[in-house]
Amino acid sequence: MERDPALRLAPSLAPEHDWAAASRLIHPSLRPVGTAGVDGRDLHVPLGHRTPGKPLIKDGPAGLPIAYVIPGQGFEVVVGEEHLLAWGVGPDEVHAAAMVNLAAWSGEASWVDEVDGRRRVVWSDFGDGMAAARILLVEVRRRLASDLAQTGRILVGVPERDLLVAIGLADGDDEFAAMFADYVADRAREADEPIDHRLFELVDGELVEFEIPAGRV
Repeated sequence: MERDPALRLAPSLAPEHDWAAASRLIHPSLRPVGTAGVDGRDLHVPLGHRTPGKPLIKDGPAGLPIAYVIPGQGFEVVVGEEHLLAWGVGPDEVHAAAMVNLAAWSGEASWVDEVDGRRRVVWSDFGDGMAAARILLVEVRRRLASDLAQTGRILVGVPERDLLVAIGLADGDDEFAAMFADYVADRAREADEPIDHRLFELVDGELVEFEIPAGRV
């Protein structure tokens, strides 16, 4: 049986070693607050026995860290400082390429949209680890603003890597906000790859933490 051509690449041309190959595959991935890593701007060539480098991490919206991954056959490689040294590129180039790939994927990925009276929910839940990262895209935030702003304030949850969910919150509908907060917290608690239990709000196109008024939950 003919093997997958990607598996027959010479080691020097594999994505982990070759930036041209990696740049077509790499994508951003949101991580939980507190995820440790390096910003990739002060790298040092390791001495002695080589050990895995720390992951490349960029500060994302509302304090959410952004990591970068290369998908493989049933696994993924987290980009670290050793990759930057092998590729000869900086963190800005990695981020730019990852965002281009995310935008291309997102442009083809569908959304689920449900309306119940004045309540509206929009979500993306593909199982490839990229759904939550869609909130990083300006065009996605603009779409959510366009779709949900007429309903009211726009609340967003990214409880796990495979889920981005947003609601339009009408004035005075504190019950819906509390239900949404419980849902996001439960999904984060039960997820295999959790991101964050908090609610966020889109304000002028930016993601900020949202707090339900005391006594409403």
